[in-house]
Amino acid sequence: MPVPPVPPVPHRVVIVAFAGTELMDVTGPAEVFSVATRVAGVTRPGYLVRIATADGGPVTTSSGVRLLADLSLDEVHGRVDTLLVAGAVELVGDGVEPVIDGEVTAWLREAAPPARRTGSICAGAHLLAAAGLLDGLSATTHWLTAARLAADHPRVAVDPDPIFIRSGSVWTCAGVTSGLDMALAMVAEDHGQALALATARMMVMYVKRSGGQSQFSVPLSAPVTSGDRIDDLRLWIADHLTEDLTAEALAARLHLSVRHFSRLFRLRTNGTPAAYVESARLEAARRLLEESDGSLPEVAAASGLGSVETLHRSFQRRLGTTPAEYRRRFR
Repeated sequence: MPVPPVPPVPHRVVIVAFAGTELMDVTGPAEVFSVATRVAGVTRPGYLVRIATADGGPVTTSSGVRLLADLSLDEVHGRVDTLLVAGAVELVGDGVEPVIDGEVTAWLREAAPPARRTGSICAGAHLLAAAGLLDGLSATTHWLTAARLAADHPRVAVDPDPIFIRSGSVWTCAGVTSGLDMALAMVAEDHGQALALATARMMVMYVKRSGGQSQFSVPLSAPVTSGDRIDDLRLWIADHLTEDLTAEALAARLHLSVRHFSRLFRLRTNGTPAAYVESARLEAARRLLEESDGSLPEVAAASGLGSVETLHRSFQRRLGTTPAEYRRRFR
């Protein structure tokens, strides 16, 4: 009788979760690997995904859904092909703070280096950084905590815009759903673009999303302080986008020289007046594309960008996409 073929050895994936973890940080990549395994069939190695927690017990995610673990951190033995750590954030005042689980961080220092590939989803990058695994590397995380990651870990080259970044064997990605994008890229690396495309079709996903996190973030999110001259001006700008907003005109409004005004503005906002005005106009254009039926010339005029050509240049430079594509995706 013929000897049945030996089934291929699957790629071993371990996803680390802890209390407060975002549910999709875990289930998103797990589903991508699961679908890729089913699409690949029995003749090609798929993925074996396991969820690990500190004690092997269940954890309650940020949504209140409880995750059952397959094993404890101490039970993660042998070769791990892909080691992923989920993230968690908590609301503090008007902002968010990444949650750093000390037990997971300490374990990562020892367990991550032997893995063939290590990655984080969303604020999980803060745990990789705390474990020293991002030193000297480029990395990204959710745009809301990217500045905190850069401040806490100056040896990490933080880029807040990409959906995900690969630095050698270490991968980091942005918020929640970008974990699916990163996992899909890992499938492409392991099995080729054809399987990644088939997986994306099965999940009704983009194989590669255009643009970066700036398509989703609010660039004008710096807090406003009542009574501050520069902040009062920022509020005025938002209501007068179609007026003359050159540095000269804005400086004259505050009765300052252009040089002194530009210096104060940079100290307060960490950017130039021109860059801020463009961001404000671009934000207005985004809202109009999302919420109105206005034509591109009408959107360009109402947002203060003036022409369709300027609208296109701003979207391509700042968001990495076109106004029409943005409207199709976010309308």
